[in-house]
Amino acid sequence: MIEFILNDKKVVTNKPTGSLLVDLIRYDQHLKGTKIGCREGDCGACTVLIGSLVDGAMQYINVTSCLTPIANIAGKHIVTIEGLNMVNLSPVQQEMVNESGTQCGFCTPGFVVSLSNYCLSENEPTQAKSIAAIDGNICRCTGYKPIERTAHNITDLLLNKDHNNSIKWLIDNQFIPTYFKDIPQLISNLSPFDKVTKAHKLVGGGTDLYVQQPEVFEEIDIRPINQNANLRFIRFDETTCILGGSTTVADLAQSTKLQKYIPNLLAYIKLVSSTPIRNSSTIAGNFVNASPIGDFTAFFLALNAQITLQEDRESRAIFLKDFYKGYKDLDKTASEIITEITFELPTVSTHFNLEKVSKRIHLDIASVNTAIQIRVKNKVIEHIHLSAGGIGPIPTYLHNTAQYLQGKKLAPTHIKEANAIMQAEISPISDVRGTEDYKRLLLRQLFYAHFIKLFPSQITLTLLV
Repeated sequence: MIEFILNDKKVVTNKPTGSLLVDLIRYDQHLKGTKIGCREGDCGACTVLIGSLVDGAMQYINVTSCLTPIANIAGKHIVTIEGLNMVNLSPVQQEMVNESGTQCGFCTPGFVVSLSNYCLSENEPTQAKSIAAIDGNICRCTGYKPIERTAHNITDLLLNKDHNNSIKWLIDNQFIPTYFKDIPQLISNLSPFDKVTKAHKLVGGGTDLYVQQPEVFEEIDIRPINQNANLRFIRFDETTCILGGSTTVADLAQSTKLQKYIPNLLAYIKLVSSTPIRNSSTIAGNFVNASPIGDFTAFFLALNAQITLQEDRESRAIFLKDFYKGYKDLDKTASEIITEITFELPTVSTHFNLEKVSKRIHLDIASVNTAIQIRVKNKVIEHIHLSAGGIGPIPTYLHNTAQYLQGKKLAPTHIKEANAIMQAEISPISDVRGTEDYKRLLLRQLFYAHFIKLFPSQITLTLLV
C-alpha cells in the first residue's frame, strides 16, 4: 500500500508501484487539470509538485507526472493545479490572465504549477530564475512573451517575501491555499512505506525507463531507489567527492561547494534536460541506462569517476570507464545497484570543460558530447582525461587520445595530431542524429573547443585550421 497526500486529502492506493502518477491523478482521482501530452517529459503539461518533509519543513519540486512512478511519491505531498485553486485567483493565475498568457489552455496548468513552485522556492527571486522555473513547459500558441511577462511580474510580487516563514507569507498573500500549513502534520501521520525490496525491477527517477519501456513497468511493482534516503548525499573529504547513488542532477546544481571546484557546473547542467527532469533524474540512473550519448556519463568519465556496486552486503568498486562492455551491456548483475560515485576533486590548476551539440541548445539529447579534465604545468600536459558520447556503441573514455597527449607540450600541432588519433579511436554510425562524417566533424570541433576555451592565450581556432 502507498499512502500520500494529494492536494488536501490523504490517498491510499494498492496499485502496482510502477504505475504512473499522471494516470493515478487523472483516472483514479478524476483530476483532469493535469494534462497528458507527450508522455516523454518534454511538454510539461502534466507538471505537478512533490513536497517532502525535511527537518520539519516542506520542500517542493516540480516534476513531470508522466514519468513519475507512484513508488516515488509515497509519504509525499502531491499538488496538482486543482490543489492551487482558491476562491479568488492566485497572483500567478491572475498574472497569466492580465498578460494574456494563455490561449488554447492545454499548457496553462503546467505553467501555473511551475511558477507556483518558483514562489515556493527558498531562493531569492530574480528575473532569470523566473524564466528558468518554466524551462520544462512548452506552449504552442502564445510565442512565450506573455508568459515571460507573467514570470517577471511574479518576481516583482515576491520581492518582499519573508524567507524565514515562506509558507505563511505565501498563504497570507494568497499565493497558495491555507491547507498548506497543515501538510507537515498530515505527512507525519502517514504510515511508513514498504519499499518493495524484493521487486526485481530497479527504478531511480524513471525519466529514461518510462520513455523507453513504459509498458514493462506500469503494471508491476518496482524497487524504488529514490526512496532510499541513505543513497542520496554529497560528501567531501580533503581531495574527494562522494555522491550517493540516488543523488539527482538538481542536487548537484544546489551544491555550492561542488560549484567551487567546477566553476561552470551550472552552465553544464543547464545543457541537460529541463528543471522537472533534473529534479527526478539520478546520476546513477544515467550511468545504468547506458546511453551512448548520456551527458553526465561523459561528464563523469572525464572526472575519471569510480562507482561502488552493491548486492546484498557485498560491494565492489570499479572505474566508470570499465563499466561498459558493449551496447547496453554492463559489468553489473541484475540485482546490483550503484551506491556511490567517487571522484578526485579538480585542483586550482586543473581545468574541466563539457561540450555538447544537439538540435536544440537546451533540453535536447546530444548528437555528440565530450568532456575533458586537464592539468598543464610549464606548458606541458601532465594530466588529462577525455571522454565522448555519440561516437560509438558505448559512452567512451578516449584512452588512446589521452595517452598521446599525456606529457606533450600544449601546442596546436599536438592537438591536431591527437584529433587524428581520436578519429581512429571512434566508430560513429549514421542515424537520425547525423551521418558518420557529421559526427566525426562535430567531435573534432568540440575537441578543439576544449582547448580554445580553456587556453585562449595559447590555442586559437586559426592555429588549428
